[in-house]
Amino acid sequence: MRAELESSGGTAASPPVRHAGETPWRPKVNPWLIAVVVAMAAFMEFLDTSIANVALPYMAGNLGSTNDESTWILTSYLASNAIVLPLSGWLAGFLGRKRFFLICLALFTLSSLLCGLSPTLGAIILFRTLQGAGGGGLQPMAQAILADTCPPQLRGIAFAIFGVTAVFAPTIGPTLGGWITDNYSWRWIFYINLPVGILALFLVYRLIEDPPWAKPRAGSGARLDYVGLGLLAVGVAALQVCSIRARRRTGSGPISS
Repeated sequence: MRAELESSGGTAASPPVRHAGETPWRPKVNPWLIAVVVAMAAFMEFLDTSIANVALPYMAGNLGSTNDESTWILTSYLASNAIVLPLSGWLAGFLGRKRFFLICLALFTLSSLLCGLSPTLGAIILFRTLQGAGGGGLQPMAQAILADTCPPQLRGIAFAIFGVTAVFAPTIGPTLGGWITDNYSWRWIFYINLPVGILALFLVYRLIEDPPWAKPRAGSGARLDYVGLGLLAVGVAALQVCSIRARRRTGSGPISS
């Protein structure tokens, strides 16, 4: 398939060049329905960057840790999120965009359940790391699906709506997290992802399809640079952790940014 794409002027990661009179690829379902589905998945990821902020003192007290130690619940999520984000393109090309999106969505949803069930600080940090890894692939895949699904004349509106989601979700996160923690339990700030995640999994599986250039290319001979991957993971994680910890100590900005 890669040879076919290259012969038509494209690659497995980008749309091929269309010739005159050739019908462009279009999804079988309404593009706006697909936009709602991917925005739903991305909304959870954006929300979880800030929803746990105000619940940290409650988590620390319940899990028997100090307030400073509890900040690793946020740091672990953001660090693993930052590691997976730049790898999303390669992983989507290797596995296929839809399959990779489903894996990230399933990992995010399952780890949300495990975060809510965590009995110790170490457990919730581990599960938040997995949650961040799953969430790291949701945002770029949602944008890629939007770009290929919507025709050119509608992409501006589609990405504007997606941008509203990206701004609105982390904005209401602390307020929503505080209300849930005060009225129920801090564990419910993770449990609320379950119905949304399960619904999004079902809808993505049924409605979204990969265009020809986004199909899996596992047999194309592409190799993973393990040394580069290791250095990238260490470097990005160190940069993210240092940035968050320094910001918290100096009080120069929000910890979730």
